[in-house]
Amino acid sequence: MSPLEGPIRLGSDAHKTLFCRTLLDTFNPYKPAVLDWPKLDSQTRDQLVSLPIWDIAVQTEGRARLNVASYAATTSDPLLRKAIELNAFEEGRHKHVLSNLVAAYGIALAPEPEYVLPGDPEWAFMVTGYSECIDSFFAFGLFESAKRSGSFPRRSLTRSSRSCRKKPVTSSSLSIGLHGIGGPYRCGGGRFFEVKVLAVWLFLIWERIGIARDVGNGVQDNNFTMTGAKSVGEDINVAELIDICLAENSRRMSPYDRRLLRPFAVPALAGLARRFMDPKSKRSA
Repeated sequence: MSPLEGPIRLGSDAHKTLFCRTLLDTFNPYKPAVLDWPKLDSQTRDQLVSLPIWDIAVQTEGRARLNVASYAATTSDPLLRKAIELNAFEEGRHKHVLSNLVAAYGIALAPEPEYVLPGDPEWAFMVTGYSECIDSFFAFGLFESAKRSGSFPRRSLTRSSRSCRKKPVTSSSLSIGLHGIGGPYRCGGGRFFEVKVLAVWLFLIWERIGIARDVGNGVQDNNFTMTGAKSVGEDINVAELIDICLAENSRRMSPYDRRLLRPFAVPALAGLARRFMDPKSKRSA
C-alpha cells in the first residue's frame, strides 16, 4: 500500500509526505505584479483608504515571511524544508499583493520597521502559525461579510483574500502534527513539545487580551481581523458573523485531504459561544 493511501498516523513520515506534497503540488504560481485592481469611485476609494489596517497588514506579512524562512533554515529534512520555504515564499507574496493594492489606490503607508531575525526560530514559527490559525478563521468570515454587504468591489476582495487561503492547513499541520517525526522540532516532541504549544497559546491569549484592552481604551487596534470587523459596518450581528465564519471555515478547509490536521480550537470555541447567543442580538463594532 502506498504511504499516501489509507489511514496515516499524525507525525509519521506518511503524514509529513502527504502534507508536503499537498502544499507543493497545489502551489498557484500567480504573480502579484500582473493582478489588475478595479477602478473605484471616489466614495468607495475613500472608504478603502480610511481603513486603519494597511500598515499592520503589510508589516505582519513581512514578519511572517522572516519567521517562517528562519525556521526553514533550521530544518534538515529536505522535503519538509522545501515545503516550509514555499510557505515563506507565500508569506512574502502576500505582502507583495497587499503592497500592490495600497499602491494601486494611493494608500499611504508608514515607513516599515526593520525586520529582525528571531532569536528562537521555532518559537517564532509556532507563534506565527497558531496566530494565523486564529486570525484566518475570522478573516474568512469578514471577507464574506464584506462581499455580502457590497461595501467593497468583489474583485478587490477576491484579490485580497489570497492572503489567507492556505495558511490554516499549513500552520496547523506543521505546528501540531509533525512534532512526532523525530527531528523537525529540536525540543524533541512528546510532552515537552505539548508544554511549548501551551506556552504559545498562553502568549497569544495574553496578546489578544491586550488588544481588547486597547480597543476599550480607544487606542487604535493593530490586529487585522479585529480592526477589519469595525469596517464592515457600524453594527455587527455577532451571531450571524460567527455563522458566516464557521461556514466559510468549513468551505475553505473541505478541499484538503481529511487526514491533514485542521484548526480546531477557535472554530470549536466560536461554535460553543454561538449556542448561547440570541441570533437577533447585535453588538456595536
